[in-house]
Amino acid sequence: MFGGTFDPPHVGHLVTAVNVRYELGLDRMLLMVANIPWQKEGQRAVSPAADRLALVQAAVAGVPGLEASALEIERGGRSFTADTLRALAGEEVELFTVLGSDAAAGIRSWERSEEVASLSTLVVVDRPGSSQALPDGFRWIRVEVPHLEVSSTELRSRVTRGRPLDYLVPDDVLVEIVARGMYRTTEAAAR
Repeated sequence: MFGGTFDPPHVGHLVTAVNVRYELGLDRMLLMVANIPWQKEGQRAVSPAADRLALVQAAVAGVPGLEASALEIERGGRSFTADTLRALAGEEVELFTVLGSDAAAGIRSWERSEEVASLSTLVVVDRPGSSQALPDGFRWIRVEVPHLEVSSTELRSRVTRGRPLDYLVPDDVLVEIVARGMYRTTEAAAR
C-alpha cells in the first residue's frame, strides 16, 4: 500500500510505486487515496476525495500491478494508516506500507504507529545517494528509486499560474485535471 493525498498524482508517485513493486516482487500495489489526510488538516485546502481518486485511477490505468483504492474514502472520516491496514489484513495477504524517508523519519507522530508497524512491513523509499536516519524500534526495508524533482505542491502552483504539466503527470491525469477545473484559482488554463 502506497497511501497519500495525491493532489495531484504525478510521475514521481508512479516511478516510486512501480520500482517498489518490482524490487519487492509484489503482486499488486494499491495507491490508497486518503479521504481526509489528518496531517494536512488546517494546513491547506485539499481537493475533494472523489476528484483525487479519479486522478489516481487515470494515473494507474493500464499500469500492470498498480491499482487505485477508494477504501479510505468509502470508510469516511479521517484517514489513518492503522485503520486501513486493519481492513486489508482480513484479506490474508502480506502487507507492506510504502513511505518516503521524510514520512518515515516522523513516523512516531503517526496515529498508532506501532500498530502500523505490527500489521505491515515498512518500506522506506530512498533517493540515490541519500539515506536518512530512521527512528529505532521499527523494522524497515529500504528501496532506492530514481530521484525526480516534482511535487504535488509545485504542480498545483503551475496550474494556477497557467504553466504546463506536460510530462510531469500522465496525459490521462492532465485530461482529468482540465475537465474537472482543478487547481485553478484564476482563469489560468492548465495548458
